[in-house]
Amino acid sequence: MSEAIQRLQYLMTCLRDKDFGCAWDKKQTYQTIAPYTLEEAYEVIDAIERADFDDLKDELGDLLFQVIFYSQIAREDDKFDFDDVVNGIVAKMLRRHPHIFPQGELDRFGEPSNLSESDISAQWQAIKEQEKASKPKQGVLDDVPSAMPSMMQAVKLQQKAAKFGFDWQDISPVFAKIREELDELEEAIQLGEQGHIAEEMGDVLFAMTNLARHLKVSPDIALNKTNTKFRRRFARIETLLVAQNRKLTDCSLAELDRYWEQAKSEGL
Repeated sequence: MSEAIQRLQYLMTCLRDKDFGCAWDKKQTYQTIAPYTLEEAYEVIDAIERADFDDLKDELGDLLFQVIFYSQIAREDDKFDFDDVVNGIVAKMLRRHPHIFPQGELDRFGEPSNLSESDISAQWQAIKEQEKASKPKQGVLDDVPSAMPSMMQAVKLQQKAAKFGFDWQDISPVFAKIREELDELEEAIQLGEQGHIAEEMGDVLFAMTNLARHLKVSPDIALNKTNTKFRRRFARIETLLVAQNRKLTDCSLAELDRYWEQAKSEGL
């Protein structure tokens, strides 16, 4: 174990010390820090999208700290420790890369592999299925975490079902399904029943997520990029209004639209 990791583990031990530790850190549980883990993962992605490598370094440190935090709590509960986490992932990667480590040992390389990327992906999936076979029987979709962000979860559910042939082979029916769901949403809106509207809205989003999957586009990342673009253009509208000593509330929708088009024409 590197000295840097040992220092981080010792820091975590100090923070959780019953007598001298931090009051906040001591009271945390797996459940209470889980939302922070998700937040840190998104901040890593944000730094990557911005190509801010100083920030990426910091955010990766924050994410690593989450792993150390969980491992410390588990060690206190006599469940596992950080070494178990590391040894587990090393063993898994050795097992899932037999074309690189045919002996299943880290210090024993095989011959250079001629497998294509698609061959490697198929091999990976086959090994995962073998691993699942040794575990208690589950439904096909049971290992998709229900706490996963909704769009990501939708993609995972669709991918799982697709492995068993429950999928369209080309994109045309996907567009047809989106149009069908939009029609049903419009009907629900006309009826004015809020619960039905929410259900049909969910169906539309699920269908759109399915389209993204067929296009090999991450809906989360695509939407995040659009969010960033929206922030950028709206900030430009605010800047233009400040230069004119005006406020957003002074403008009609038509005026705001004109400023938006200006921001768009500026390449923002």
